[in-house]
Amino acid sequence: MGWVLLFGAATSIMLILFGAIGYLFYEGIGIWGNNQPVGWAFDIVNFVFWVGIGHAGTLISAILFLFRQRWRTSINRFAEAMTIFAVICALMFPSIHVGRAWLLYYVMPLPNQMSMWPNFRSPLLWDMFAVGTYFTCSLLFWYVGLVPDLATLRDRAKTRLRRVLYGIFSLGWHGGNRQWKHYELAYLILAGISTPLVLSVHSIVSTDFATSVLPGWHTTIFPPYFVAGAIFSGFAMVMTLALIARKIYRLENFITMNHLEKMNKIMMVTGMMVGYSYGCEMFIAWYSGNPYEQFAFFNRAFGPYWWSYWIMVSCNVIIPQIFWWKKARTNLVWMFIASILVNVGMWFERFVILITLTRDFLPSSWGWYWPTIWDFTMLIGSFGLFFTLFLLFLRFLPMISMVEVKGVLPQADPHHHAPDTAPAAKPGDERPRPHPGIEPGPALGGAS
Repeated sequence: MGWVLLFGAATSIMLILFGAIGYLFYEGIGIWGNNQPVGWAFDIVNFVFWVGIGHAGTLISAILFLFRQRWRTSINRFAEAMTIFAVICALMFPSIHVGRAWLLYYVMPLPNQMSMWPNFRSPLLWDMFAVGTYFTCSLLFWYVGLVPDLATLRDRAKTRLRRVLYGIFSLGWHGGNRQWKHYELAYLILAGISTPLVLSVHSIVSTDFATSVLPGWHTTIFPPYFVAGAIFSGFAMVMTLALIARKIYRLENFITMNHLEKMNKIMMVTGMMVGYSYGCEMFIAWYSGNPYEQFAFFNRAFGPYWWSYWIMVSCNVIIPQIFWWKKARTNLVWMFIASILVNVGMWFERFVILITLTRDFLPSSWGWYWPTIWDFTMLIGSFGLFFTLFLLFLRFLPMISMVEVKGVLPQADPHHHAPDTAPAAKPGDERPRPHPGIEPGPALGGAS
């Protein structure tokens, strides 16, 4: 019942988004609040925000897999799914930002009869390569990990339609030794490819800004600063989704307090990295001696948009510090509130970077930006699209990797011996006694 209510709400919001996009195609991007000097506004804010959300999935899956962190097994599957859906939301915004989405293929280096090539110095082209590559690798990584579980669903399907569909996508998996060997090699290679992409994709997104000459953007700290912020916001979103799924599906024995506590520690560390970056930006602006750079950062903190700057600092720097205390790290209510506030703060971080350009080099060109109802509609609607896709995933695919959970159970250890709880044999009793180390095995075998 909880899933039905959430799905109905998410679908309704998603339909509002599609209606807004239809009106945008009809009327043009003049319905947004973009103006001079703020040419990039909510559309690019939302794009950078959703790309950042997609980072935690690959980090949890690929990097923690390579470091053999076994605590990832209960949360990696839906974190990977979150990456796919977040990148879909992100890709939507530059597509409609160009104004004529039906001509978007012009940004791709495709041979054509006019012998025209895209401008390789354009950040739009860099985004296409970076985000497209990241999405493709993340999708393959997610799908390969799903194959053994899809075979399990195929074998246990109760309808012919489901048996056929799961059979197609499980690629004929039957759990043989040769298949396991190829599966583990493919998963390892994809994890190795995906790991550097976590660092590269948001570095390239940040370079869109850093290669400009605008004060406040022209700084070399942007790539590590953006990557740390992306991991920070991505983990916060994973925490939000994990708490909701844990409550709806009663997954307390799978998503344990140990998992949640480790994620809180990562959020606290990355939050401090983001806070350090804010301080570095201020110091670099002061130390540079450049009056335009100094004014840009003074304007962020004390200009007309001061409230957005201090919301950003409060949510991203101060709120995560509560996780120094174990009581906060193990309190579900605090975790949920903190994860929501961190995502609010990270959205405002992108808002601050983009919108404070209302005051640039010439006071004569200073302006004022305020979003329209269509800006807000598309922001809220993107959450509807994201949650609709995520809830469909929860409904039709295994949200927790069954194969990997089997591999970390005590029974997967060949030296494991279950405690003998059977009563001691009485003198003269000849009935067979159960062996303490043998238990019923899984249908598909282990991942070892």
